[in-house]
Amino acid sequence: MGEYKSVAAAWGAWVVFVDESGRSLRPPKGRTWAPRGQTPILRVSGKGSGRVSIAGLVCIKPGMRTRLMYRTITYHRRKGEKKGFGPGDFAALLTAAHHQLGGPILVVWDGLPAHVCAATRTFIDAHADWLLVYRFPAYAPELNPAEGVWACLRDKLLNLTVGGIDQLTLIIRSRLKQMQYQPTLLNGFVAETRLALQPP
Repeated sequence: MGEYKSVAAAWGAWVVFVDESGRSLRPPKGRTWAPRGQTPILRVSGKGSGRVSIAGLVCIKPGMRTRLMYRTITYHRRKGEKKGFGPGDFAALLTAAHHQLGGPILVVWDGLPAHVCAATRTFIDAHADWLLVYRFPAYAPELNPAEGVWACLRDKLLNLTVGGIDQLTLIIRSRLKQMQYQPTLLNGFVAETRLALQPP
C-alpha cells in the first residue's frame, strides 16, 4: 500500500477509495426502546421489491477537505433494467470525480469483476494522463474507508420501513448527502483504516 502514497504525492493526485454496497426494503435490525413485553414488530416486504445499488468514493488529499461522492442505481425488477453498476457506470463515475476534484485521481478499489474487466482496463489506459488505479489486497475491507460509510448508513437505516424502493432511494441519498457535509466524520472513517496517507 505504500507505493500509491508516494505516487499520489508526486503526481499531486487525490487518493480515491471506491466501494459498492446495496440495500433492499428489508431493513437492518437494531436495538430499540419499547414497553417491557411488547417487542416491536415491523412488517416489510423483502421479496420481489427491488434493490438500491450504491457506489461510494472517499476522496483524500493532504491539505484538502475529505470528500464523499456517490451514485445510486434503483432496480425495480423490470425487464431490461440494470441491476447494478457496470464498467460504463464506473467510467462515468470516475470521469465525474476527476472533473469535480479538479485534478488527477489515484483510485484504490477491490477486485470486483466490473473493476478488472477488459472494458474498464481499456478506459483506464485511455485516461492515463489523469487516472491511475491500484487494487486492494484480497479480503481486506478494513483498509477501505468507504466501509465506514456503509456502516454509518446502516445505522441510519436501522428498523426503518418504507413504502417502496423509490422512497428508500431518496432516503439513502439524503443520508449520504448529510455525510458529505461532515468532513470530521469522513476523517474518522479514514482513521479507522490506520492507513498513513501522508507520505514520508
